[in-house]
Amino acid sequence: MKEKIKYFSMLTFSTLLIAVGTYFFKFTNNFTFGGITGLAVLIARTGLISAGDFNLIMSMILLVIGLFVLGKKFAAKTAYCSILLSVALSVMERIWPMNQPFTDQPMLELCFAIVLPALGSAILFNIGASSGGTDIIAMILKKYSSFDIGRALLLSDVVITGAGFFVFDIETGLYSLLGLAIRSFMIDTFIESFNLSKYFNVVCDHPERICDFIVHTLNRSASVCHAKGAYSGKDKYIIFTALNRVQAVRLRNYIRQTDPDAFILISNTSEIIGKGFHSI
Repeated sequence: MKEKIKYFSMLTFSTLLIAVGTYFFKFTNNFTFGGITGLAVLIARTGLISAGDFNLIMSMILLVIGLFVLGKKFAAKTAYCSILLSVALSVMERIWPMNQPFTDQPMLELCFAIVLPALGSAILFNIGASSGGTDIIAMILKKYSSFDIGRALLLSDVVITGAGFFVFDIETGLYSLLGLAIRSFMIDTFIESFNLSKYFNVVCDHPERICDFIVHTLNRSASVCHAKGAYSGKDKYIIFTALNRVQAVRLRNYIRQTDPDAFILISNTSEIIGKGFHSI
């Protein structure tokens, strides 16, 4: 139950983070990068419907299509996030109507329009969820064509962002194009940061104390291999282990105190699959 509550809380928090960044910084500046919300900015320009309401309608349509085409399993997490995002945008339009941006600094506004939704999307992707929108279109294209999801998303985003040059002005279009490029980089950066772990290679003479610290203090495991020094010709042992960042600092400090002659190689990695880390 605790895990379910934690998971539900992460879904809610990350989706609302996307909503805040989209409504307060993206809609008000007419930035068109980023799928359905970008298309909503274009449609809102006609004055027929608000960006939030258009996003709500389109998201519901795509959810229904996704349910029939991709099956019920697809709809569970995506439906919750998509509905929450759409409803949140519509509610914000009514509670906090915005006729102009917060500031007269479009680059500052662009930063928040990128970072907040990118952080929210990264959290969702990292826990196997999605906010819907063009993600659903991409999944359908993948199912019935040779397009992969990444290419399909990029194609739809480029088309919507490019339309901003014609609907608004060159300056707004360039800001949107810049936002599209940075957004993709930011999502990848956030995901790698969430999953960042440390991989240790420790070359030492006496591995027992170090292994005991890893197993009984850090509650991790390790592998030990017998080796031979190429220069000294002496017998050595190599300890292999993977830890999170906090555990890595503790192990490094412990080795410095107990075995200062040990040779330590520490590498950053965001792709560790196995017990205690990520499942396949």
